[in-house]
Formats: sequence, structure tokens, C-alpha cells
Amino acid sequence: MKKTILFTSFLTIGFVNYLQAQFTQVELFSGFDKTDFTLYSSYTINKSKALSINTLAFFQKFRDEQNQVFDEAGVQPTLLWNLNKHIAIGPSLYYNSFSGYSERLSATFTLKSPRLLFVIIPTVAHSEQKNASYAEVVAQFQINTPINNKVSLWINGQFLTVWDEFKTHSRSFQQLRTGVSFNGHQLGIGLDFDQYGPNPIEQTSFGVYYRNTL
Repeated sequence: MKKTILFTSFLTIGFVNYLQAQFTQVELFSGFDKTDFTLYSSYTINKSKALSINTLAFFQKFRDEQNQVFDEAGVQPTLLWNLNKHIAIGPSLYYNSFSGYSERLSATFTLKSPRLLFVIIPTVAHSEQKNASYAEVVAQFQINTPINNKVSLWINGQFLTVWDEFKTHSRSFQQLRTGVSFNGHQLGIGLDFDQYGPNPIEQTSFGVYYRNTL
């Protein structure tokens, strides 16, 4: 099993603040089946704000012993060139505790309004461990509805699919969140659907989440 599955993830919880100069955002998701922790930060590195360094760090821990083969941790720094407010491109180096190092090149397409965010990120990459290329697509949406100046309702969705050598399914997930934000602190319930391997092994996790921008 471990030899056939490539674990990879480019979580985009920070893109709600995509046009800000710098920020750090954390999310904790926990339930009966697993616990996820994700940190995402973005910092501009020139005066025009055309270049930024985005860093992702995360870990995933399953509670049941038979599912701990899916445990993983990763870190990924990315250099992004913001062509305009909708499109950015850039390379990254991704390290995963399971799959090792990968070199990646991504394009980011963003549509944003005060109440809606949609992001899609196609990626081509090369895995050092497998000495092979793979393709990845991430999509995310966020919808918020203000109740008053401090409180708003949120619905978040994130989707990933990865294909080894552009033809064999490796990893997919669908993550749904709905909650309430109060002064930047977001709390609610979440549901994760995970698929692993060419003949997908499916995992479903229900829990609560907390998200905050520091």
C-alpha cells in the first residue's frame, strides 16, 4: 500500500486573504477519526507586491491504528509572481513525510468579491522518490454572509485530485466546512472525504474546526 500511494496537498486556506500584503492563518480540524492542523502564511518581498513567499505546513493524524498508514506531515514554500489580481504563477519545493521531495510549478486563478471566493490551482510536479511526474488540481470556494459588523456565516469547500504520470489516480479529497465567524475567529463543523491509491481506499471524517487569521 505505501508503495503505491503518493500523498500530496496544497491547502489554500489562506487565499481568502490573497490580496493582503502579509498574513498567517491557522486551522484545526478534529473528530472521532482524525485530527488535521494547517498553517498558511504569505509575505510580499518587494515594494510593488508582485512577488510573495507563501508557506504551507500541516500534519494529519488518524486515531485508529489500522488507518495510521495515512498519517502525514508536510511543508511547502512557494514563490509566487502575481501577474494581476486574478492570476499568479510560481515554483515550489514540497516535502512530505511519506512521499519525500517534489518540485512543483503552479498557476493560480482567483475570483474574489466581498462575499465570494473561488480559486483553482493546476500544478505539474516531479516526485524525487518515484522519479516520475504527476498532475494535481486544487479548487476552493468560500461564501460568507454577514449578520452584523462582527458576526458572519461561512461555507467553505476544498477539493483536490492527483494523478501519477498524468494517468493513474493517486490521491483525492473533498473537504466541506460551515461555521460562524466572530471577530476573525471561525468555528463550525466539517466533513472530509479522502480517497487513496489507484483503486481508491475511501475514508470519511466528521468533526469540528477552528480557523483564525493572526
